[in-house]
Amino acid sequence: MQKFAIKNGNRRKLLISAALASFFLFGARFANAEIIGEVKSPDKSVDVKIDLDGEGRIRYIVDKDGKEMIAPSTMAFLMTDTGRLERGLKLDSTATDTKNETWELPWGETRYVKDNHNELTLNFTEVEGAKRKVSVIFRVFDDGMGFRYYFPENRKYKIEDELTEFNIAPESNALWIPAGELNRYEYLYQNTPLKEVTQAHTPMTVSTKDGYYMSFHEAALVDYSAMWMRRYSGQNFRTTLSPSPDGIRVKRDGAFYTPWRTIIISKNLGGLVESHIELNLNEPNKLGDVSWVHPQKYVGVWWEMHLDKTTWNSGPRHGANTENVKRYIDFAAKYGFRGVLVEGWNVGWDGKWFANGRDFDFKKPYPDFDMDYLSKYAAKKGVHIIGHHETGANICNYEKQLDAALDYAKANNIEAIKTGYVGDAGEVISCDSGDEIRIWHDGQRMSEHHLKVVEEAAKRHIAINPHEPIKDTGLRRTYPNWVAREGARGQEYNAWGVPPNTPNHEINLVFTRLLSGPMDYTPGIFKMEGKNGQKIQTTLAKQLAFYVVIYSPVQMAADLPENYEANLKAFQFIRDLKVDWQDTKFMDGKIGEYVAIARKDRASNDWFVGAINNETPRDVALKLDFLDDGKKYVAEIYRDGPNADWRTNPYDMIIEKKPVKKGDVLNYRLGVSGGAAIRIKAQ
Repeated sequence: MQKFAIKNGNRRKLLISAALASFFLFGARFANAEIIGEVKSPDKSVDVKIDLDGEGRIRYIVDKDGKEMIAPSTMAFLMTDTGRLERGLKLDSTATDTKNETWELPWGETRYVKDNHNELTLNFTEVEGAKRKVSVIFRVFDDGMGFRYYFPENRKYKIEDELTEFNIAPESNALWIPAGELNRYEYLYQNTPLKEVTQAHTPMTVSTKDGYYMSFHEAALVDYSAMWMRRYSGQNFRTTLSPSPDGIRVKRDGAFYTPWRTIIISKNLGGLVESHIELNLNEPNKLGDVSWVHPQKYVGVWWEMHLDKTTWNSGPRHGANTENVKRYIDFAAKYGFRGVLVEGWNVGWDGKWFANGRDFDFKKPYPDFDMDYLSKYAAKKGVHIIGHHETGANICNYEKQLDAALDYAKANNIEAIKTGYVGDAGEVISCDSGDEIRIWHDGQRMSEHHLKVVEEAAKRHIAINPHEPIKDTGLRRTYPNWVAREGARGQEYNAWGVPPNTPNHEINLVFTRLLSGPMDYTPGIFKMEGKNGQKIQTTLAKQLAFYVVIYSPVQMAADLPENYEANLKAFQFIRDLKVDWQDTKFMDGKIGEYVAIARKDRASNDWFVGAINNETPRDVALKLDFLDDGKKYVAEIYRDGPNADWRTNPYDMIIEKKPVKKGDVLNYRLGVSGGAAIRIKAQ
């Protein structure tokens, strides 16, 4: 079994009970069951027990602070070739390990990550039949736990489904979106009793009646189908894997590890936001020196097309023409943006491309777009074009061109590419067997595809930012050029109005989607109207606050250049904004209502604060207890004015400066779907 080095010479004695010859009963919860292992977190607040029930089924149980969080939950698989792997297992051996170290992120919402966990590995064999072998590895942290399976035999595996249970013990509510539905991950979140959940994508966040929070997700999703959580009885959920056309959801050849199943557990919401369990459960950076990955702000030819002012396709209103892109490059250079995203530059957008993509050529521009001229023009001004590879959900066509497409991008000084997979769920086109087949956006084949794109891009020092992606599971630690992704309802819904994002949407993202990693939400809209004249449901101050609240190392100023130049005072906050952080602090918040977050710039002593609100006006007290003792600061504040309301006066905003110090409290009124954005500048 894999062993992990213990750094700093600081091995701690694990509190492990594992019986190999005789087992004992442990209370009513384990009637007719034998406890075979126990592992606790370093601070002993999280306690995981593993038993074999009377039929030889593996079950796990999780307590937090002595309270049952996960009741006995079965761990099983359904194989297409060898049948159900569940009953009749016996324990062969166990192994323990521990780690207490700190490692550095090359970029991120924090610079240093502490990894302090205890580990227990249990190795099993079936008593009868094929006598298959399987191991389960548990890692337990002070703020939760992760576990994964290891299949050690050198043979072919065909998994029809994974049947891991999450039997949630306390009566709870859930914040969730449906899985297996038409629109991938792009839904407004529901906050319902847990017993009303049907089938959910992860992260799914649960709030218990006695004040605890849990977030269910996965880490290190590699060469495996994504996990959905399907409720099948009361508050008991069972894993089901993203489907495959032939019914075999995972095919593996030889010994392999599954992704980690993760549960963050906290007495407060801040514990969810500040947890790094998923990052810690991924392998360290495999790319070596990644100084070529640049956290950055960018503008681009994007919002104007969602507003239907210009088009992706060729013709008289084509947005990606040389003169228009040159205008964006000039704007980026003037105001200090590194990148200019250009969508619709390459042939293939004419006709039906949605869930088709057969005509896209990723190295052939439209005749009115001069890539060679524009890339050189941008370079002279210190700006880089951000490439766009929309596949129309056709990975067959994209992979055939991938090497040539990335070489073309590299030759034109493109250091980042936004990929896209526009198509409804289950409509991705693959052709591995020769014939085209339709697959899901988050099945095993797409897990393999996304990693292939990231790895090939890394060879050319190109960063990748996929939209309509597979979910984030912390692989940015292993592949730091995987800088962000979409994977939720973004700003474009505000342009379309079908309907637009609701006032609580981005608040709910903080406690769900954003727990998994960076999101390219594309904030910064200054003119609050969609393409049909419908109102966008935020104030201007809230749009500014998104830059702090919604973490991404690549942040877009998404609106039109003319809308920024019409309000340069507000635009100053975006110009001053940093995107690479030394530290992140959760200040305050409540699911569906409001949230406030502070982040410290990695390159200075400056802090940025963002607070966003739902449809109910409220007073917030932002305590500056994270500032350094004895230092002087000036707060540059962009906050809702007294009449701020997305319905009647979204532009009412007060801009002011005031001296602040550690321990000061900033008391503000947040308007209807309002916000506050603050730069705290060290003197």
